[in-house]
Amino acid sequence: MSEQAHTADETTERRQEERREFHSYVWGVGLALLLTAVPFALVHWTPGISRLSLLIVIGVFALVQMLVHFRFFLHIGFKQKREDLHLILFSALLLTIMVAGTVWIMASLATRMVLPAQP
Repeated sequence: MSEQAHTADETTERRQEERREFHSYVWGVGLALLLTAVPFALVHWTPGISRLSLLIVIGVFALVQMLVHFRFFLHIGFKQKREDLHLILFSALLLTIMVAGTVWIMASLATRMVLPAQP
C-alpha cells in the first residue's frame, strides 16, 4: 500500500511540476510577443519620435526580451544555476568586444579610404 501511495505522490508532484513549466512557457511566449509587437507598433504608428529615441527604446525592449528568454525558456535565474549565468554573461561580453572592435576598425578604415575631391 505504501508503494502505491508513494507512486501516486510522485505522479502528482510530477504533474504539478509539468503544469508550472507549461505556465512558465505560456508566460514567456506572451511576454516575448508583447516585447516584439510594441517596438514594431512604435515604428509603424509614431512618426513623431526622433530616430535616436526610437533606437534606444528598441534596444531596451531587446534587452528585456533577452532576460525574458533567459528566465522563462532557459530557466536561468539569478538565484540558481549561477555558473550558467556567468557563462552566458562572459560569452555576451566577448561577443560585444568582438563586434565593437570590428565596427571600430571598419569605421576607421572607411574614413581613411575616402577619395579626395576632384578639381
